[in-house]
Amino acid sequence: MIDHALFARASDEWSTPRDLYASLDAEFGFSLDAAATTENTCSRTFLTRAENALLSRWGLVPSHRAGPPVIWLNPPYSKVRLFIAKAAAEAALGCTVVCLVPSRTDTRWFHDHVWDVTTHAPRPHVEVRFVRGRLKFGDGTGSAPFPSLLVIFRPHRAG
Repeated sequence: MIDHALFARASDEWSTPRDLYASLDAEFGFSLDAAATTENTCSRTFLTRAENALLSRWGLVPSHRAGPPVIWLNPPYSKVRLFIAKAAAEAALGCTVVCLVPSRTDTRWFHDHVWDVTTHAPRPHVEVRFVRGRLKFGDGTGSAPFPSLLVIFRPHRAG
């Protein structure tokens, strides 16, 4: 039996674990949090709902950091498919995009943008990092009811 209460949430926005963000920020040096709210952003530079991250050009958002655009993305999980497609498109325009998403390797978005079923490996310019265990999101004390995955889209020019 599935315990539906375990999966029930008032929102599909899972606040990024601060320690995970800090370690990835030290590695990548994020210039933008592309799917944040004022309450849950990890960066000084972020897109608000009014700025609509799915329509904005992430690499053109002015940043507090110099250098090529490096984007952090922890999207609303009901819109992972749309945000992963956008992340792949932004990488084709020269951005690095590091995405924290549920590990759902059976989904269309995973096979369309992340995994190459012909080579049985990530697509070119894509890195996959499986997160060990279950994350504790935001200030939560319990672990998420799902495993997580980091998908890193490296910059390249679409040809």
